[in-house]
Amino acid sequence: MTEIALQVVGLVRKVQGVISHTLVDGIDLSVEKGEFLAITGPSGSGKSSLLYLLGLLDAPTEGEVIICGQATSKLSEIERADVRLTKCGFVFQFHFLLPEFTALENVLLPMRAAGRMSAKEMNERAMMLLTSLGLGEQTGKRPNQLSGGQRQRVALARALANRPEIIVADEPTGNLDTASTEQVFGILRDIADGGQTVVVVTHDAALAARADRRIHIVDGKIHETTFGGNRKAEVAAATHTA
Repeated sequence: MTEIALQVVGLVRKVQGVISHTLVDGIDLSVEKGEFLAITGPSGSGKSSLLYLLGLLDAPTEGEVIICGQATSKLSEIERADVRLTKCGFVFQFHFLLPEFTALENVLLPMRAAGRMSAKEMNERAMMLLTSLGLGEQTGKRPNQLSGGQRQRVALARALANRPEIIVADEPTGNLDTASTEQVFGILRDIADGGQTVVVVTHDAALAARADRRIHIVDGKIHETTFGGNRKAEVAAATHTA
């Protein structure tokens, strides 16, 4: 039986003002454990608004976000923050690394916030993550001593620090050159293949096509869903069996 990592039901996000604006308009969506989901759409379509709702960075006006079986609409802000810290890892277009800290220290931050490991365990995990992402010799460097691709890999290591079930990424390759884009996308692909769920907003149609599934957002609604790679074969097989 397929395990659902992330589910939203009747999700709506409205901005009230002189003129009310609906950013996300009644979306229903389920994302499986280990699935790589790409969200695309034109600027202003609501794709980033949807991503922030999925990662509990924003609260819906209506509807429910269910993360790893836990409904979140009635959680307190402290409880929502704990879910974000332990169940979700975040990567953005800008790395948001703290400039005064080294790569190692930046990766340690979410583990220290969670407070569930000893100092030795945290340090070992941070070193392991950075080394696995090809940064074993860069751990003592500050962000301004790293290339754009290296900074984004540090951000990925930080996102993975607390062993989250879900990685949420908003245009993670938007500021990178072609080689670094390919490297970061490959890491995200490996994360999903390893069993964690990856949800990425991207303008890059070629990268989105290599995800397991792509949803295209227009005016806050899912306009189109397409499948790629292994998922395309799975859907075809299921349809043939049916």
